[in-house]
Amino acid sequence: MANGTSVEEFILLGFPGTWQFRVSFVVVFALIYTLTVIGNASIIALVWRSSNLHTPMYFFLCNLSFLEIWYTTGVVPKAIGVMLGTSQTISFSVCILQLFFLLSLGSTECFLLSVMAYDRYLAICYPLRYSSLMSSVLSVRLALSSWLGGFSAISLLAFLTSRLTFCGPDVINHFLCDIDSCLALSCSDTWPVELATFLISIIVVVASCVVTLVSYMYIISSILRIQSSHGRKKAFSTCSAHLSVVTIWYGSTMFLYVKPSAQNSLDMHKIVNTFNTVVTPLLNPFIYTLRNKEVKLALGR
Repeated sequence: MANGTSVEEFILLGFPGTWQFRVSFVVVFALIYTLTVIGNASIIALVWRSSNLHTPMYFFLCNLSFLEIWYTTGVVPKAIGVMLGTSQTISFSVCILQLFFLLSLGSTECFLLSVMAYDRYLAICYPLRYSSLMSSVLSVRLALSSWLGGFSAISLLAFLTSRLTFCGPDVINHFLCDIDSCLALSCSDTWPVELATFLISIIVVVASCVVTLVSYMYIISSILRIQSSHGRKKAFSTCSAHLSVVTIWYGSTMFLYVKPSAQNSLDMHKIVNTFNTVVTPLLNPFIYTLRNKEVKLALGR
């Protein structure tokens, strides 16, 4: 018996297929992981070195880049081991730890994106008062609250999941431990965990999404009132990158977690999780650098 369960470890299937198929996946995952780490670390270094980027917006962007590095690190190295067949087993305690780590970082990202939307709202709707409204002290408090809120929100969910009973089988049709995989394998009553997952998803994902949407409603309203087309284009360019990231992130996250019960298609979850945990962290640095003139100028210098 370990932590109240008869199953001490799980077997991760990853992406079943021929050896050549799995090796090709390993190459793609390794390349994406390398580019993700280099890209997000470059953004942090760029903001750190460029004094003109020492603003709340880029402070939040550094937090997001730092988060993305750890988010993909919690998935890709283990996934590569699973696909190569060298590390297909995962202990129950490590499985719960990975689940807690990934969901906490995901929740933190939701809060950070809503904070960044609020920051853009103040910058566009109150440009003359922006410096006083979004002070350095407030930006640090908002970032810290996002991190604390993200990890605190998942603590109860991880605890409830750790109390589930697993009698077998012990095979997880995934390359990581997630809520739906654990619920599918449990032989005990999973209703409390499903309810907690749904309620926390509403609080974290939907609430932060509402804050983001309301912020952008005011932003778009303010942009439309600008008389010159050049002014409207300049105002929209300051938030277009963030809006792109928000659309990608919330679309996949709501599909995975905002539902009253576990869905049956774990294969579909695997595909969406791949996009959410592997591809999205890669897209963020490129979106912000390719669609942001200040970052491109700093990078050029």
